[in-house]
Amino acid sequence: MNKNNCLDLIFEKVNPSSVGMSSEKLSQLEPLIISQYSNINGIIIARKGKVVFEKYYNGYNADDTFHVASVIKSIISALIGIAIDKGYIKDVDQKVVDFFPEYTYSPSEICKKAVTIRHLLTMTAPYPFKNMTESLERLCKQKDWIKYTLNQLGQKGEIGTFKYSSAGTHLLSAIITKTTGKSAREFANEYLFKPIGMKVIPDYDMKDFGFEDFFGKNLKGWAKDRQGYSIGGWGLTLSARDMLRFGFLYLNDGIWNNKRIISKSWIEESVKMNSNEYGYLWWLCKKDGVLWYSAMGAGGNAICCIPQYDLVIAIPSKIVFKPRDRWEFIEKYILTSIID
Repeated sequence: MNKNNCLDLIFEKVNPSSVGMSSEKLSQLEPLIISQYSNINGIIIARKGKVVFEKYYNGYNADDTFHVASVIKSIISALIGIAIDKGYIKDVDQKVVDFFPEYTYSPSEICKKAVTIRHLLTMTAPYPFKNMTESLERLCKQKDWIKYTLNQLGQKGEIGTFKYSSAGTHLLSAIITKTTGKSAREFANEYLFKPIGMKVIPDYDMKDFGFEDFFGKNLKGWAKDRQGYSIGGWGLTLSARDMLRFGFLYLNDGIWNNKRIISKSWIEESVKMNSNEYGYLWWLCKKDGVLWYSAMGAGGNAICCIPQYDLVIAIPSKIVFKPRDRWEFIEKYILTSIID
């Protein structure tokens, strides 16, 4: 990929064959999505810096925004990287409790005190629940999400065991605020969203703090907890084009219009394959020696980057239970359209 591409022009659609993709194969996507992937609200495919396919479904269009659920976690990862690049945070090995001196800890809580930013980024911090069984509804009911999450840290399990946690990424959002003096939303607007042409994300005016308020149809912008911290695990609405922009920033090694937004070293570290197949809040996959990394959210929301093919795919989706696998969809119906 030409790292000096003017990425603001990627939405000028081109003939797929000009970037090595089959128009015939791509034309087969729309009836497939309508018949078998009906919760997909939109999809954009871009190769070599150019959009080759952009379609919307279920009454949506390019101007609409969607709750992208846990896709936000990869954005939080980017913000931590930017905060480190700018000197607000020293490094990923800083202890989490050191950022929250207002809470008290027992001298015996050795495990809790050992948890670092790196453990939160890699989902290897210890929690009392089993993997993928964290109760978000219980978290939503808490008066103080930070206190609740810190109390859970180190209660069961060992540091280093993979346990997926949205509460842990909320701690990262709070760390961004503690170190920069800005909410994660404000910090993102200034140092990530605006510089790459994404829409400015508004504050979501919370009417209440129930589960429906955080996950319901009225959600627009970026939700926050009762203390005003931007939620780190879900609660952000993005357009499909803004999802694509974020993916392209990573594919382009953190550069946008010749300006460095995120350090290349942070991106490389974030998507380095490991035994958990999970980087710094990015899902990792290696197929036939080809690395994929994806920001994934409930319902099949996805931003998938495949550097070897110079390919980015953004898929906003309605949040449903057990959606059809997006990686399988990409492998079977999109990668097969590549002709060079």
